[in-house]
Amino acid sequence: MAGNHGIKTGDKSERRLSLGAKLGVPAILSGMMYSIKHLFRPKVTLMYPEKKPELGPEFRGRPVLVAEEGKERCVACGLCARACPPLAISMQAAAVESDDPKERFPEKFEIDMLRCIYCGYCEEVCPEEAIVMSPEYDLNFRNREDAIYAKDRLVVDKEQLKPRLDFLAEKRNPNFGDDVYQFDPKNNIHTLRNRGE
Repeated sequence: MAGNHGIKTGDKSERRLSLGAKLGVPAILSGMMYSIKHLFRPKVTLMYPEKKPELGPEFRGRPVLVAEEGKERCVACGLCARACPPLAISMQAAAVESDDPKERFPEKFEIDMLRCIYCGYCEEVCPEEAIVMSPEYDLNFRNREDAIYAKDRLVVDKEQLKPRLDFLAEKRNPNFGDDVYQFDPKNNIHTLRNRGE
């Protein structure tokens, strides 16, 4: 009677395993040799948290609000909250009562860090570069309320975020504002001021 593969039981073409192969000796020796070979290689393990890794500006840590001259850049447009896939961002806009060129500012701005997936969509859609991904990644919470970051914990000075802002400026579309696409550059300027200056 033929088996599943057309090989009869006891057929000479059937593969025979030695006792050592049946016990897995070659696989065990191969694994041990691999381990012994790696014993003498240089160590790549970082002794965290005593020594923390040096992260480049391309790293996406927790999102923060950028502040210039003590005030956040955010104009409370709500694009970041709409673009956020896990709905981690919530905000409430308020009108500016002074002669500030901004019409609105976020009266309340909160990010639930337990929901945040660090995708960077909020950073990509922000026309003001008001929310960027910081290099901070080590977040610990004792309860759920601690994980909700309000403006007092989100606002960071522009100088502390300079490497990330420079990285974003380098990755920006080089054709922005040029005559490459045959459009009026005034129609494509979203910020209150030129960020390149």
